[in-house]
Amino acid sequence: MSNSIPQTENTLVLSRWLNQLPKVELHLHLEGSLEPQMLFDLAVRNNVALPYANVQEVTKAFQFTQLQDFLDIYYQAAQVLITEQDFYDLTWAYLVKCKEQNVLHVEPFFDPQTHTDRGVSFATVINGINRALSDGQEKLGISSELIMCFLRHLDEQSAFDTLDQAMPFLEKIKGVGLDSSELGHPPEKFSRVFAKARELGLLTVAHAGEEGPAEYIWTAINDLKVSRVDHGVAAIQDPELITYLQQTQMPLTVCPLSNTKLKVFEHMQQHNILDLLALDICVTVNSDDPSYFGGYMTENFEALAQALDMNQTQAIKLVENSITASFCDEQRKQELTKILNDYQ
Repeated sequence: MSNSIPQTENTLVLSRWLNQLPKVELHLHLEGSLEPQMLFDLAVRNNVALPYANVQEVTKAFQFTQLQDFLDIYYQAAQVLITEQDFYDLTWAYLVKCKEQNVLHVEPFFDPQTHTDRGVSFATVINGINRALSDGQEKLGISSELIMCFLRHLDEQSAFDTLDQAMPFLEKIKGVGLDSSELGHPPEKFSRVFAKARELGLLTVAHAGEEGPAEYIWTAINDLKVSRVDHGVAAIQDPELITYLQQTQMPLTVCPLSNTKLKVFEHMQQHNILDLLALDICVTVNSDDPSYFGGYMTENFEALAQALDMNQTQAIKLVENSITASFCDEQRKQELTKILNDYQ
């Protein structure tokens, strides 16, 4: 096996190798996979007025300088998601894209508060998503685990209310997460909610160390008892944290295109994911909010190959890390590992 991704003047060879690489995604917001065309289609279907005249205006609006710029548009766009079929269609479209890019296992996030706060029932949201994930397993061969996120810019009581609403549906939910505006909303704000979730048998993950400091990563680990840290690129600022991550192999679900789109890094050439990989940190590649940030899994891998000269060995190791860090059972992990080994 060569250590280098095939290099050629024809970049199609590079893209084909990366697209066919068996992949696993652990950090994807379903609401962030709402493509401009579907946004318009659902707005028409549900008679929702949009501030954009056409798809081109939406695309133009997707220029961000910080996380909050993105979130403002993200929550506005989610207004078109109203019926169970809407949530099914959103999730199914994402799974079809996964099939095209040979993503074999996914662990998507969903944000119930984004919908329940505007009158959409929790059941409507999760039943639509779950039906699509079930069809994804049956029809596309894509396994999945679902993670329910709390919005950190809202208060603790809102998170507790959401957990209460989830109670009848716990068999459909593998874990809970924490997303939205990081600055000013440290993980410990939700320590009691996460403790309750763990009592219910749910796993925990949390966004930390994206726009926030390395200290937030420590808090997510120590207070929220997370199994994975979402993003986590600020870990490089803290040598003691790096040592901890090396020793424990606590996974980081890194999102390269997202990090550059939101100016965590000014350019992809500055991204530290391969530096972290070289330090034996369990980093993984994910797409976060692909319709907003310019790409799904293949595009994220392509960006690393083009900007950071990622080689074949590194790409495969990143996928191995994703399999190890996933919440699927050991049998599925072994199946995914075999598929990856056969690809090599």
